[in-house]
Amino acid sequence: MVATTDIATADGVVRGLRGRRVSRWRSIPFAAPPVGEFRFRAPQPVQPWSGVRDATAFGFAAMQHRDGARIGPRQAQPTGEDCLTLNVCAPNATSTTPRPVMVFIHGGGYMIGTSALRLYSGARLVLRGDVVVVSINYRLGAFGYVDFSEYSTPAQRFDSNLGLRDQVAALEWVRRNIAAFGGDPDNVTIFGESAGAHAVLSLMATPAAAGLFHRGIAQSPPADWAPTQAESRLFARRCLDRLGITPDETAAKALITAGANDIRRAVDHSVSQVMHEQPGLFPIAPTVDGDYLPLSPIAAFAQGTAHRVPLIIGTNRDEATLFVRFDDTLPTTPDRMRWLLRHVDQALSDGPDSALFTKLGQTMPTSPERLHETLGDNGADVESRVTAAYPGFPDKRVTVRMGGDFTFWRPSLRVMEAHSRFAPTYAYRYDFAPRAIQLAGFGATHALDLIPVFGAVDSPVGRTMTAAGGQRAWQAVSHQFQDNWLSFAKTGAPLSSWPAYTEDTRATMIIDSTPRVENDPEQAKRLAWQGVRIPALT
Repeated sequence: MVATTDIATADGVVRGLRGRRVSRWRSIPFAAPPVGEFRFRAPQPVQPWSGVRDATAFGFAAMQHRDGARIGPRQAQPTGEDCLTLNVCAPNATSTTPRPVMVFIHGGGYMIGTSALRLYSGARLVLRGDVVVVSINYRLGAFGYVDFSEYSTPAQRFDSNLGLRDQVAALEWVRRNIAAFGGDPDNVTIFGESAGAHAVLSLMATPAAAGLFHRGIAQSPPADWAPTQAESRLFARRCLDRLGITPDETAAKALITAGANDIRRAVDHSVSQVMHEQPGLFPIAPTVDGDYLPLSPIAAFAQGTAHRVPLIIGTNRDEATLFVRFDDTLPTTPDRMRWLLRHVDQALSDGPDSALFTKLGQTMPTSPERLHETLGDNGADVESRVTAAYPGFPDKRVTVRMGGDFTFWRPSLRVMEAHSRFAPTYAYRYDFAPRAIQLAGFGATHALDLIPVFGAVDSPVGRTMTAAGGQRAWQAVSHQFQDNWLSFAKTGAPLSSWPAYTEDTRATMIIDSTPRVENDPEQAKRLAWQGVRIPALT
C-alpha cells in the first residue's frame, strides 16, 4: 500500500506521497485554469475545493510540442492549457524551525519544458540541505510570451507577460502556503537554468514580485532577452498572419476560439523563422511593456531598480555545443556570427567598460558620435574587435564558443557588474565535464550543470556520463554546487571560499574537479564584448 500524507492549504487539503525520508505533492494548482475566456489573461485565483484533492500524480505540462514535455526516453507528459500547478518536496523529519525554501523555474527557451521532469524533484537537495523544494509550471510559447494585448476589446481583455505573471502567482502561493509544508515564507530562494534563469532575473526586475523571494540563482541566463512592446506587437502580428487571423476587431474572438495546437504551431513556426532570419535574437521572452515589466532586466539592474537581493549568476564554459548538435538557431556558424556582429548595437545606457578605452589610449566616450569616433579611429568596430579576441575564427570550435559567449556569458557579465553595485553578487563559471561527455564533443555544455545541482550524478543518466571514468570528480563537483547553493539559500552567501564579485576584482568561482577563484577570467573576451547588445527585431 502506498503511504500518503495530507496537508491543508489555503485553498483546500492536498494529498501527497509519503516516502521513507521525503514526501512529495504533485500538480497543486496555484491559479485557476487559464482556459476559455481566461486564455491570454493574467492568472486568476484558485477556486477552493472541499474534501481532499489528489496530489500524487502529475497533471498537464504547459502547451508545447510533445517532444518538449518528455519525462523519460519513451514517455511524454500530456500537455494542455490547464497547467498552472506546482510541486513540493519536503523532508519527513520534524524541525523546530521553518526550513529554507528553494523554488525552481525550469528552462526550455520559454517554449518547452515541465516541472515533472524527474531530475527536478529536488529530493537530493532536500535531504542534503534540510530544505523544502518547490518546482513550478508556467505558460509557455504562444500562451505565455506572445503579447496579444493590442487586440483586447471591451468584451475580451488580453494581458501581457503571462508567463511572468504565472511565476509571480506561484510565488504568492508559496508565501501563503509553504509554512504548512514546513517551509519558511520569509526565506525563499528562486533558482533556474537557461530561460528559468532569465525568469529569475526578470522577477528581480518585476515590481509585483517584491518581497516574494529573498535571494536568486541564475544558471546560464540569456540575460538580455527583452523585446520592447513595439517588437512584441510586431511579432504578434506575424503570428496572427501565420494563423490566418486578420489583425482587426475580430482578432480577439478568433484567438479565443482557435484550437490550442493551431496557435502553438503557428507561434512555433514564427519563432523559428525569426531566429533563422536574425541570428542571436529570440522573440519569446517577457515584454518590456512599461507596466508589469517597466524596464528590461538589464536596464533595471543598471539603474539599481531591480530587487536588491543577493544573487548567484554564472554560465558554463561550453554553452553552445549542445545547440549545435540538437538546435541550429544560435549564432554558431561563421556566416551567422558575422551577420550578428554586423547588426548588433553599441549600448551607451549602461556604458562600455572604461578599461577598454584605457587600453585603446582613449577617454570614455560620452555620446554615440564619440563612441563611433573612438572605435573607428582604433579600427575597433564590433566585428573586428570580437573576432580578434577569439583567435582561430572562423574555425568551427571557436565560432561555437563565440555563439555561446554572446548568448549567455556576455549579458550575464552586465548583470554581475551592475548588481554588484547594489547587492551581494557571486559569479561562477562551470568548467567540468565527465570524460565521456568530453569525448562526445560537448564539454561543459548548456544544462549539464543541472545534474550536479540536483545531485543526480549517481542516477542512471549521471552514471552513463562517467562510463569512461570520472565518477569521483563528478561527485565532488556535485557537492560543490549543492553545498554552495544550500549555504546561499540558508544564509544569503555561498561558502566562505567564494568571494563576492566586484568591479574591482571580478572574482569568479571556477567550478571544476578542483575549484578555484579567478579574477576577471577571459579578460580580453570580456572587453571585446563590452557594450555590445542584442539587435532589434525587424
